[in-house]
Amino acid sequence: MSEKVHVIHQGIDRADPAKAPPGQVAPSDLRSIMGRFATGVVVITVGGEHIHGMTANTFGSVSLDPPLVQCCIAHTAVMHGALSAAGRFGVSVMGAEQESVVRYFADRARPLGEAQFDVVDSSPGPHTGAPLLIGALAWLECEVVEAHVAGDHSLFVGRVLSCEPGDDDGALLFYRGRFHRVVTG
Repeated sequence: MSEKVHVIHQGIDRADPAKAPPGQVAPSDLRSIMGRFATGVVVITVGGEHIHGMTANTFGSVSLDPPLVQCCIAHTAVMHGALSAAGRFGVSVMGAEQESVVRYFADRARPLGEAQFDVVDSSPGPHTGAPLLIGALAWLECEVVEAHVAGDHSLFVGRVLSCEPGDDDGALLFYRGRFHRVVTG
């Protein structure tokens, strides 16, 4: 027997027609709305001569067979050029206690190149050479198989070369511009 789900329709008629013409959405409005969608948090890395790391929440599964994932990177981000050049990347799925690491890789004032990994524990992935962050909930190593321009970002599709779970001490989520811990019990 299924439970009834009660849907409360709030604010549907509150749209301000002065904000944007029909069919157009202001970037600030979309950012606000998307902030209401809780996401996991990852650090995407590339190794080699283009070594770089970046915090992201636009990451997800595309297909199980073949194993594919996706990430979206702004054209203006250092990671865009690094990932485009490297063609392979690592993903560290961040845990509940890793907010400081996530904030570090989101800080544009951190060092670039190999120096940015001097203050975090990492190990090069055996398939990509991309730094995989110690203490993550899980790690993936991927090879870019497709890249698509999508507005001010590019959508990178990666074939998963390997994946491995870490210790499950709870997840770190991003919701409404803030980090939240989900602790397993």
